[in-house]
Amino acid sequence: MRGSSLLSAITEEAMSMSVLVGLTWLSLFPVTQGVTYTPVASSNLDLSQLGRVALAGDFDAISLYSYDEQTENAYNTNGSQAILSQLPNGVLSSLAATDARINIMCPFLLKSNEWAGVIVGGNFTSLDGTEAQGIALFNPNTTKVTPLSGLSGQVDALLCDHEQNTVYVGGEFKGANSTNAIAWVGTSGWANMPFAGFNGPVNSIVKAPSGHIIFGGSFTGLGNTTTPSKKNQQVINLSTANITSTGSSSTSGFSSPSNIICKTDGTDGSGDTWLLEDDTAGSWTASMNFGYTPTKLRLWNTHQDSRGAKTFRFTATPIDGIMNLTYTDPSSGENKTCDARCPLTNDSSVTYQDFTFVNSVGMSGFRIDISDWYGSGGGLNGIELFEDDIYAYAINDFNEPSCAVSDGSNSTTTGSWTVSPSLDSNSEYLVASLDSASILSESNSVVFEPHITQSGNYTVTMYTPGCIQDGTCESRSIVNVTGTFTSSSPDGISTLLYQTNDYDKYDQIYTGYVDASSSSFRPSVTLIPSTSASENSTFVAQRIRFQLVSSTGGLNGIYEYNPNDASTTTDTSSSVFDQAGTDLNDGATINTMYVLDDTTYISGSFSGSEYNNIFSISSGKAAALSENGLNSDVMDMVAYGNLLFLGGNFTATSEKKTTGLNNVAQYDTSSKTWKALGAGVNGPVTAIVPLLVNITKNTPETVIFVNGHFNQIQAFSGNSASSAQGIAIWVPSKGNWLQNLDLQTIAISGQLSYSTNLTWAPDAPLFAGSISSQALDASDVVSLSGTSSLVLSTLSVDIEATESQTSSLKKRATAEATGSGAFAGLFYESGSDNYTVLGGHFTAEATNGSTINNLAIINGSSDTVTGIYSGVDTNSTFRTLALHGSTLFAGGTVTGQIDNAALNGLVIYDITSGNFVGTQSSALSGDNVSVNAIAVRPNTGEVYVGGSFDGAGSLSCPGICMYQTTQSQWNRPGALGGNVSSMAWTGKNTLVAGGDLTINGVSTMMATYNAKKQTWAAPNSPSTIPGPITALTAASTDSSQAWIAGQATNGSAFLLKYDGSSWHSAGNIFGTSTTIRGLQVLSLTKTHSSSSVLDSDKSLLVTGQLNLPDFGNASAALFNGTTLTPFILSTTADNEPGSLSQLFSQQQYDFSSSAGSLSTGAIVAIALACALGCMFVLIAVGFILFSARRKREGYMPAPTAAWNEKRATINRVPPEQLFQSLGNRTGDVPML
Repeated sequence: MRGSSLLSAITEEAMSMSVLVGLTWLSLFPVTQGVTYTPVASSNLDLSQLGRVALAGDFDAISLYSYDEQTENAYNTNGSQAILSQLPNGVLSSLAATDARINIMCPFLLKSNEWAGVIVGGNFTSLDGTEAQGIALFNPNTTKVTPLSGLSGQVDALLCDHEQNTVYVGGEFKGANSTNAIAWVGTSGWANMPFAGFNGPVNSIVKAPSGHIIFGGSFTGLGNTTTPSKKNQQVINLSTANITSTGSSSTSGFSSPSNIICKTDGTDGSGDTWLLEDDTAGSWTASMNFGYTPTKLRLWNTHQDSRGAKTFRFTATPIDGIMNLTYTDPSSGENKTCDARCPLTNDSSVTYQDFTFVNSVGMSGFRIDISDWYGSGGGLNGIELFEDDIYAYAINDFNEPSCAVSDGSNSTTTGSWTVSPSLDSNSEYLVASLDSASILSESNSVVFEPHITQSGNYTVTMYTPGCIQDGTCESRSIVNVTGTFTSSSPDGISTLLYQTNDYDKYDQIYTGYVDASSSSFRPSVTLIPSTSASENSTFVAQRIRFQLVSSTGGLNGIYEYNPNDASTTTDTSSSVFDQAGTDLNDGATINTMYVLDDTTYISGSFSGSEYNNIFSISSGKAAALSENGLNSDVMDMVAYGNLLFLGGNFTATSEKKTTGLNNVAQYDTSSKTWKALGAGVNGPVTAIVPLLVNITKNTPETVIFVNGHFNQIQAFSGNSASSAQGIAIWVPSKGNWLQNLDLQTIAISGQLSYSTNLTWAPDAPLFAGSISSQALDASDVVSLSGTSSLVLSTLSVDIEATESQTSSLKKRATAEATGSGAFAGLFYESGSDNYTVLGGHFTAEATNGSTINNLAIINGSSDTVTGIYSGVDTNSTFRTLALHGSTLFAGGTVTGQIDNAALNGLVIYDITSGNFVGTQSSALSGDNVSVNAIAVRPNTGEVYVGGSFDGAGSLSCPGICMYQTTQSQWNRPGALGGNVSSMAWTGKNTLVAGGDLTINGVSTMMATYNAKKQTWAAPNSPSTIPGPITALTAASTDSSQAWIAGQATNGSAFLLKYDGSSWHSAGNIFGTSTTIRGLQVLSLTKTHSSSSVLDSDKSLLVTGQLNLPDFGNASAALFNGTTLTPFILSTTADNEPGSLSQLFSQQQYDFSSSAGSLSTGAIVAIALACALGCMFVLIAVGFILFSARRKREGYMPAPTAAWNEKRATINRVPPEQLFQSLGNRTGDVPML
């Protein structure tokens, strides 16, 4: 077949729309550059004095916040997607979000060589908040969205043709006078192609080397929707309408305007006839709660007492427009038209008169005004209104009235449905708000049964009201739609529909043959909430529509259109593409096509005498690929160089010579050979997208992103099977999956459905999908390093990720109710020993392949990873770590047994020997024992343990105990009680504790301990602290100041500084649901603006799970005394925001050495040297003068002791200690 180059104008009905959109198009800004990104200011952190630095927490993907476009957002699981771009650090960021799926994109270059933007198609109803039904124009520079209004349905295929100045659009939709295919021409707007579309969906459109346009899909002919041969068969329900009138008669039995509803026998009389008052004009009005487009009006005139209506007009509401009607004159038989004065005969032999509507106009009510009458006054005896559209409504009152049609359209409901007003929609609809139990019971359903009078090919469309109008966008979910359309195929169809659309949506759920309704069979469609819906979800049900499709026939999934031909023919023999389609099995489906050089590759679900599921056309000939193609469906296909990557539901080639393909394969178009990608994946692949990833340092290369319904990458060639929840990434240069390679690379989870290169910026492609992405794929711990710029990198430990029910790159162990991740870490160095210790609730792999649970020890000297393999229960959680020498004190919710001694809250382990300490401490006691903090007093053997417990062994020490390592004995440090959440030594003798505490029975959230006096004291104004403290850190070198953070009793997060005498709040700088887990003051390389609470050369690092106003979630932020700035972003594999517990470092932070200043020892040493120098000069001068005098007086030198004999008494006291008391404070202010 051939199409015309003359793209026909759209109908008068749609013309105004086309002109409007065309004018809008002309006003667009030309696109001249690629997507731009905004780098954030440097953090200017100076980590030089800390040695090695690491971050511990609960995350599986992590990034430094480097660009404004980065977020910590999870990917959407409600079916909505976004247009994405790739930042310079590899992270994918959202440019514009939709409320549903994006299926296709193409950059459109006008014939004038101006870039119009990117055409975006899908099943969405809004793009970046702008209403757009399935298609829109997107400007990637300005992110401006221009809707291309006029289509109803889903766009699946696009071809932007610069030479023809045309965008060819395919899918499952109705637009202007075309079905499933239409064209947008330059700046003019929509234009019908001469063949008026197809009688089935279009899935792919490409431009062949010949310049012809190739359409692929699931169709059998050119065609359009049409009306059934039996027209005006759907009766519009007036029996449930609100019926009113004016000028009605006061005669009993004749005054009610409802008398004429469902009266078709023509009998006049009381209760059957509506009359007007004598010699009075009047009106009859019907108002409905649903919309319709009537095609015919039928009126029965009254003859009661020789009365009757003589002239009338029909006015549509709410548009208040008088409708043009055509009718047959009963006396002459001529066809006539009327509008404001349509005549009715008073001939009693004429039972009724039909009036046909000239224009198709939607309305939700109408008024019949009677302006003249026969006899004493007007009236009517019956009325019916018809439409060609075949609808079935969820609200049964809107379906055909049973009084008029015994087997009319109807619906039945089960469960808890309520009626919602129509709001901005076409009609009222049903709403169900269900909990998980109701969803799983499948007790809520709506069954639609249309009134089909003519068998044939139909498109079936389900209408879903938008969620913005009723405020249910947050709770809208998924419905399962099933349908039975023929008596011979009772199983019918089943599909899932997302109902998260912002505006009214139209989903084509079926295209194909439908049997007419009969006494033994009725087509039906059933809607039920999907069992995969989330808890407490909202579902809606409104209506379905059946549209009859006419067709020329003769096609089978492929059509070649020559835009330069001026005629259309039904001859398929002259087209190699059309002919190739007819050679396929009946009902063939083309899913995707790709043009590479001079060859067009066509794939889908089909078979033929020579090829299966894929073949090629080149030089006017169709040919099979080697081994006769593949043994099952191909769903997607992309090219990379001379390689084709294909995804689908296949396992081998058709001839089974190449096996192990398992849903994804590579075809070399040069050597014409098939190759497996490893051993494939264990489920169907639905999308393949090329993506740039840094595989080696600073060397990005193309990888193949594979999406689908699978959860495992198959084992092959020494690579074990690995979890891959819907995502796998193939690295062509390595011949392996990225998940199998030990590389530092970006982290991606979610779905990618499509990518397109911006021709004007080829290095900045756009993507479509629902993605959560961070710069580094790492779980629970990373190192932080760098000078001029900071860098995150992985540590040499393989911590497994948390199990995800949705797409993820990693496998995951089940998280306990106590949480998961690494909660604490520390470094230990002594001589050649170099260890990193991690504690938390996680699973990792040891160097010898064994499993490590919750406590990992990395030996940097031998590059090995070990753990505690016995004695500690695997469900334990380590929340805090501390070292005394090489002895590790690890606390948390820890249970187990070592050498017949029970563990509870604490374990002691020698990391250098790799063994438990011979004598473990007595177990802590109490209900739900948890150790939350451990602090070793400097230069002593005293280990302070804080948490939630009652005592240790037989010793009562609620909340805090001190373990004396020299005696292996517990002691109670003073009269503190309650629950301790954090502790820190801010001096040799001063310990600060935070939590929910008591001192001698008096409540406080913070307390300081004087180790010399063994007493606890609350700070000044303790009531200022609004809730329990979750994190604290020293704020100065003199031990009197501290930063604290926690959660107030109202649930909000707080951050306070204590300056030694009073409290200072950082203000309301956190959003809701913020949890702060760590605080750390850090030095800066550049100063910031001065602040009363923080020196200009310092910044406060806040870690946890933070919510920052006007930004969103972050795992760490930097506070400069006035402003909180995102610093670290992270996410988990189960699609939740990540969190950071703490920063830990090799060296402790020294306030006095920040910003390039010298340490106390150095300052003292310099001062001492200066003083000694001066003294030496004075002594030397005096000695010279004294010697001269003695010599003059005849004295001789006496023998003296050797200098070395007295040298041993010098330098035994460090110089800084000589002056330590100079900075000591006095008074009663508690030392912090």
